[in-house]
Amino acid sequence: MRYTTLQQQAFYEDSKKYLGHKDETTLLPADLPILEDLVRFHEYRYYVLNDPLISDFEYDRLYKLLEALEKKHPASASPTSPTKRVSSDLTEDFATVTHLIPMLSLDNSYDAEDLNKFDAQVRKLTERENITYTVEPKFDGGSIALIYENDMLVRAATRGNGEMGEEITIQSRTIKSLPLEAAFSSKGIYRAEVRGEAVISKERFKAINAFRAEEGLSLLANSRNSATGGLRTKDPSETARRQLDAFIFQLGYAVDKNGRDVLPTIKSHHDAIDFLGNIGFKVSRGEKKLCHGIQEVIDQCNHWALIRDEYPFEIDGMVIKVDSFDLQDMCGYTSHHPRWAIAYKFQAKQATTKLLDIEYQIGKIGSITPVAKVEPVSLAGVTISSISLHNEDFITSKDIRIGDQVLIERAGDVIPYIVKSLPELRTGHEKIVSYPTQCPSCGTTLVREEDEAAWRCPNMECKAQILQRLIFHVSKDAMDIDGFGEKYILRFYELGWIKNMADLYQLDYDKIAALEGFGKKSADKLKAAIDKAKSNPIHRLLHSLSIHHVGQRASKLIAEKINHLLDLAGWSTEDYIAIKDIGPVVAQNAINWFSHEKNIAMLREMEAHGVNLTQTPQDKPKELISDGVFSGKTILFTGTLTQMGRKEAQELAEANGAKNISAVSGNLDILVVGDNAGSKLDKARKLGTVQILTEEEFIALAQ
Repeated sequence: MRYTTLQQQAFYEDSKKYLGHKDETTLLPADLPILEDLVRFHEYRYYVLNDPLISDFEYDRLYKLLEALEKKHPASASPTSPTKRVSSDLTEDFATVTHLIPMLSLDNSYDAEDLNKFDAQVRKLTERENITYTVEPKFDGGSIALIYENDMLVRAATRGNGEMGEEITIQSRTIKSLPLEAAFSSKGIYRAEVRGEAVISKERFKAINAFRAEEGLSLLANSRNSATGGLRTKDPSETARRQLDAFIFQLGYAVDKNGRDVLPTIKSHHDAIDFLGNIGFKVSRGEKKLCHGIQEVIDQCNHWALIRDEYPFEIDGMVIKVDSFDLQDMCGYTSHHPRWAIAYKFQAKQATTKLLDIEYQIGKIGSITPVAKVEPVSLAGVTISSISLHNEDFITSKDIRIGDQVLIERAGDVIPYIVKSLPELRTGHEKIVSYPTQCPSCGTTLVREEDEAAWRCPNMECKAQILQRLIFHVSKDAMDIDGFGEKYILRFYELGWIKNMADLYQLDYDKIAALEGFGKKSADKLKAAIDKAKSNPIHRLLHSLSIHHVGQRASKLIAEKINHLLDLAGWSTEDYIAIKDIGPVVAQNAINWFSHEKNIAMLREMEAHGVNLTQTPQDKPKELISDGVFSGKTILFTGTLTQMGRKEAQELAEANGAKNISAVSGNLDILVVGDNAGSKLDKARKLGTVQILTEEEFIALAQ
């Protein structure tokens, strides 16, 4: 969609002419396509090139003129008119759609050594000495896949799980930098799928949060979540209000009318991006760079690490791709990422801020976690105001005081962390932290076990603990009651509808339907989710009870040995420790829990309301393969497997009698080594007792 100078001058003059009309009454249906082209042109100048030729007010005038004329002559309006970007259709649920080709993840790198290893693998796979790469920014937003047919946008979807995503066609049409029509046919392409990233500019994100603050609304966490949230809102007009942008970074699929692959006519990723830019997409045209050899790639990544803060959009790294499509084909794919591309992730960013206060949160087993409240500071695209301080020892070891200036970072660009206090900046007004001796919720004296770092409230009836146990019980890791989150738990608890876990299974759905913000449909969905959870295997229920140290693995091991959950009411320490990997601490905690008649009564009540307490097939142990080639052996996989995924390999090993373990130790019998194996291989060699197999040798034995 490149416009010549004469075309742009003509569009500008025509715009001024139409802006002279007070309203649509002096216009004819024949003016509609001209107005559409004018609005498209100015959208392109503003949203793609960031170089408008007319003011926002003038653009709005043209847009409203087009809108009014279409309303007056609906039969003459085009389905691809810019006014059709925002639909009034509301979707209750998002349909799941299959991508034309999988949207694989990228392997990550963090330093020059990682990039050199990647380059060595590419040169080995292609048998070339010097590779040309394209290096471009890695945008921090929401990934999207767009399908165009006969030049028209027909479907948009989120990345989802890579194979399937949620359809967001209506929402994507509101993104003004996405063309509703693009001239793929100029390359003989009838059907194409392009990939990109929906993002919000830093300035727009600040403006959104400023508005929300004025309205008394909660602030959005970061631009990435704001973009993905904007894509998935059920009201497309809300998507439009977010003013998302979309950068397209890949032409993944292109066929002609006969279904023949057209991509071979485009020789490289660099050429593909230029082509997409020429037909109207917003692309990293100026930001991307062709690099000849890996050292140029490293230099470019280092350059962007220094200037990332100056860029108008949040980026969390760079993407490096083998430029030639022929060489990409030679590199191929693993089960989860292309071998011809890698993401270079920027190092964690640091900032200093002031520690204002410390609050204490109570967990589901009574653990007291100190949380630092700091002066809000922007770090790697997120505004940080709260940071976990873990426990008393953490505070003491770092000599953290209230009022201190502290150095913080986001570990892996995700979790905020206090690196250290800055005592050299103290003024004398700082306060040494006085750790509480009573529970902040119920006032019970705190206790600290000899082998634990955390102080805990021993009062099982503590309101804060009860709420945290209820929240955990319905969570995905426990009973997995879909849609039943913390907000509902808190609301129902304050209404007096739930006091313990059994109450969750005897809710009055008519009352729920009458609550503001619910309605019958929401109440019915909640009931269906709870009814489904009633049939869960008992290992999920056991885990959901929040018995100290009885996690997912221990729950599964115990569930294998019982017919009914209440069998545990009669178990002794010997019964528990007879199970491999269950120790005396877990045993005593479980015995203590099942010795309380109140807990037993709660389980009986749950069973009376339909909750399953009986062992299911999912709880039973897997049958041991006694005649498999790996029977009685432990096995571990390390490095990158090239012929199958890690999970697939583990399942194949189990099917041949092996037991998968997670670490190299004296208990390990076999180590299967893929590409770029690291410390696990070195450790196994030092042990001298581990059989080391290549992936090919493992497959030959297993099949």
